Amino acid sequence: MRGGLAHGVLTGVFALFVLFLYGPTLTIAILSFQGPEGGLTFPMRGVSLHWFANLFQTQTVGDFGGSFTRSIALALIVTGLTVGIALLAGLAFRRRFKGATLLFYVTVASLIMPSILISLGIGLMFNIADIPPTWYGSALGAHLTWTLPFGVLIMLAVFNRFDRSLEEAGRDLGASPWQVFRYVVLPLITPSLIGVALFGFTLSYDEFARSVMSAGSDNTLPLEIYGMTTNVTTPVLYALGTLTTLFSFIVIGGALGVMLMLRRRRAR
Repeated sequence: MRGGLAHGVLTGVFALFVLFLYGPTLTIAILSFQGPEGGLTFPMRGVSLHWFANLFQTQTVGDFGGSFTRSIALALIVTGLTVGIALLAGLAFRRRFKGATLLFYVTVASLIMPSILISLGIGLMFNIADIPPTWYGSALGAHLTWTLPFGVLIMLAVFNRFDRSLEEAGRDLGASPWQVFRYVVLPLITPSLIGVALFGFTLSYDEFARSVMSAGSDNTLPLEIYGMTTNVTTPVLYALGTLTTLFSFIVIGGALGVMLMLRRRRAR
């Protein structure tokens, strides 16, 4: 009886957590399908795709296309740099070297610092240097302070569990260090690299606090959406939120699909 009661309580708590987590997103998605006369709250006034079509038309407020393009470009650049640097860091930390501990703590220190202070500091540094803050310069650096620690921590965990006997077997068969890395190490860590890429892309694409003081005059999508909340009074804002959320799920689904495909290929 007690076990059943505890199970029921845990189920209820989990259901409330899921509702709290996805309820606002679901509400926004529902309201984005209102008719032309719809507002920002319930009750709904008709059902249509009017606000999605309106999203791709010329807007008096907001630059949807430009901010979306900038966010995607920035996220892709951040992803590439995060994967590359995290991989190199993971390989480097496999051996002991002077200053490794200090370098590790310096790398992860930005995770415990308030994001808005990092953004403010980077923006201020660029202004002092008389360099205009831009999304592809100062904002890129700000985003890397957020994504790189996660990437490095993931790769350290991966290489900490890596079976070195597999590399030794490759060398015993006459493979060069590059061949061992390419044909032994890289295929085994590829799923982890995809995970690092997914982290880097999603963290950068959705980042607001580290962009607000460092992106300059050209907004990224999170900044554009925030600015719209004070100017736009139609469900077109909800339509934008629905599309960006859908895009995020597509990216996550694509990454999981690639990982599943690689796992099946390895199984064969």
